[in-house]
Amino acid sequence: MDGDFKRFWAGQSVSAIGTQVTAVALPLTAALTLDAGAAGVSAIATASYLPSAALPLLAGHWLERRRKRGVMVATDVFRAAVLAVVPIAWFAGQLSLPLLVVVAFLVGAASVVFDIASFAYLPDFVPEQDLPRANRALQGSSTAAQVGGPGLSGLLVQLLGPAVALLVDAVSYLASAFGVGSARRAEPTPQATTQRPGLWEGVRQIKVSPFLRALTAHAALYNAAAQILVVNLVVLAVKERGLSAGGYGVALSAGGAGAFAGAMLGLRVAGRLGYGRAFGSALVLSTGLPLLLAFLPGRGLEYGLLLGGVQFLAGIGLGSANVLSVTIRQLLIPRATLARSNGAYRTFTFGVLPVGAAAGGVLGSTFGTTTAVAVGTIGMALSAVPMFTREVRTLETPVATAA
Repeated sequence: MDGDFKRFWAGQSVSAIGTQVTAVALPLTAALTLDAGAAGVSAIATASYLPSAALPLLAGHWLERRRKRGVMVATDVFRAAVLAVVPIAWFAGQLSLPLLVVVAFLVGAASVVFDIASFAYLPDFVPEQDLPRANRALQGSSTAAQVGGPGLSGLLVQLLGPAVALLVDAVSYLASAFGVGSARRAEPTPQATTQRPGLWEGVRQIKVSPFLRALTAHAALYNAAAQILVVNLVVLAVKERGLSAGGYGVALSAGGAGAFAGAMLGLRVAGRLGYGRAFGSALVLSTGLPLLLAFLPGRGLEYGLLLGGVQFLAGIGLGSANVLSVTIRQLLIPRATLARSNGAYRTFTFGVLPVGAAAGGVLGSTFGTTTAVAVGTIGMALSAVPMFTREVRTLETPVATAA
């Protein structure tokens, strides 16, 4: 990888850590500084999710004819400025829950635009033969941030206070803007076409590809079911099985550690088995092993060790699948429709998150957390079914079918 990509990668890695800080510090700001209850924290989480349900299709359509690098730099600067409002308002005595909700929504919206632009930009930024390794590097740093980010966030909140800790994330976005904007290689001009593709062109690209159809169906069902699991697993582990909050956090971090290992291994497995079979093997771990979660024995530390073990092994599959998913989509989708197609993909796969979270609450309240955890894990397992069709299993390399 050349110096341009290394600067881009470094900026993205710092930003990924900062994003983990915000995910913890923003609700803590509401809880500790404003004494907000569950409703207030939920409002912030909902505001951060909403752009993923409504914006990706429009953002992908808008981005397709534009240079992506400038948009990415602008959204990074915008996110930094919006987050900086929180400590400024805190110092001025003007911090309020509605302000935090607006900040969460704006940062979430800018992140949607940035992520779609980044997905479409990377195949133009690195040579095609380096694209799998570039995705492995980016996914690796992202999962590493998921492991270390919450702990760093807790330390920063303890030392600086939650509002001031958000300045760290603001600075991280400026670092990302510098990494993206410092590339010396010129960005290609978007291809001009005689026909202007419609808003639904991205959906059409997913529809015509058997692999992309299967992948979208899998990711949408997986994400919805995972929300059902996450909402109820914390209650099952901490309140019913006596696991400490710290122990629960460590168990979840084991999943992040597994995802990092999987991200490093995924391409090597694909080189031996082919992309389709490698993806299927990853799904055996990421969607099969969680079925054990509703039946794990023990309490306290014993339960925590078993939970961490399942999370680690399932994380290996998830990290591997993530690297393969991004690479396959970037190579199978025509270059001129990458932004639109990713916008459509995110609409289907991220738009289900609020639905899954709400369903998890209803299931847990009605049938109990153990049953709700089982339902979530069964949904995750069923999400793998579309990925085991013959057309998907036999995909050797997406480069061979990209034409």
